[in-house]
Amino acid sequence: MNKVRWGVLGVAKIATVKVIPAMQRGALCEIAGIASRDLAKAQAAADKLGIPRAYGSYEEMLADPAIEAVYNPLPNHLHVPWSIRAAQAGKHVLCEKPIGLNADEARALIAARDRTGVKIGEAFMVRTHPQWLRVRELVRSKAIGDLRAIVGAFSYTNQDPNNIRNQADIGGGGLMDIGCYPIQISRFLFEREPLHVAGAVERDPVMGVDRLTSALLDFGVGHSVFTCGTQMTPYQRVQVIGTQRRIDVEIPFNAPPDKPARIFIDDGKELAGAGAVAETFAVCDQYTLQGDAFSKAIREGGEVPTPLEDSVANMQVIDAIFASAARR
Repeated sequence: MNKVRWGVLGVAKIATVKVIPAMQRGALCEIAGIASRDLAKAQAAADKLGIPRAYGSYEEMLADPAIEAVYNPLPNHLHVPWSIRAAQAGKHVLCEKPIGLNADEARALIAARDRTGVKIGEAFMVRTHPQWLRVRELVRSKAIGDLRAIVGAFSYTNQDPNNIRNQADIGGGGLMDIGCYPIQISRFLFEREPLHVAGAVERDPVMGVDRLTSALLDFGVGHSVFTCGTQMTPYQRVQVIGTQRRIDVEIPFNAPPDKPARIFIDDGKELAGAGAVAETFAVCDQYTLQGDAFSKAIREGGEVPTPLEDSVANMQVIDAIFASAARR
């Protein structure tokens, strides 16, 4: 199977440090070009990463017939506009999360996809990692009994007002940046949409972004609760709790590409977890897996790892959390 020729919009850190090197190691991805509004920045990134072509504008890259697919890691407010422009240029699009600023923007992307016939998907790389595929397998097989609760936490420290994650007018804040992950995983495991959503948000008094957000998602058959924060000690953990056992996912979202991932299955007989059984997963890079899965969908005509219909549903939950918090 021929590799898909990818172009990258912008020189964002997540692209140049994590995603591009991972995709370059894939069996089905060729990073053929990278674009920036500053040609010098694009050329520097291309030289460092061994990318054959640098473009001095996004438009120039989209006009290049050699580029088949586009990875869009631009700031959140540019996800939908430039993904639509890429689709209109006939390029398939893998767009970073969150897919847009709200569910209506995500619906606009569906319209663009259907109008142009290209593949468009959201970059929730966790959905391709073997540890999460295994957790869903355990849930589906009732190995933990009936799923009743998912409890999650995700936090880091970033108080730089110049960082795009701390700019409220372009979609910054903790819920959009990292809270979207426990929402995605909860829906992934319950395999349904929440019936009711409640949220609490605490905003930075200067920057205006949500720096602490907690939410309760009621799925009818069980609950998901999580807290995310951007001015807290770095931490992430998810527990999946059933009627008979629980699963503890050690590094749920930023699974390291150079170390094995682990989950722990515990029947609860020892509250300190002495009876937990570990399952270890071979070293892999979830960004490599995501890129190859998306490229395979392009070549074989299948579904992308996170289709836009799922993106709309995820954004609806984010919208509902913000709306609930505003009513408090």
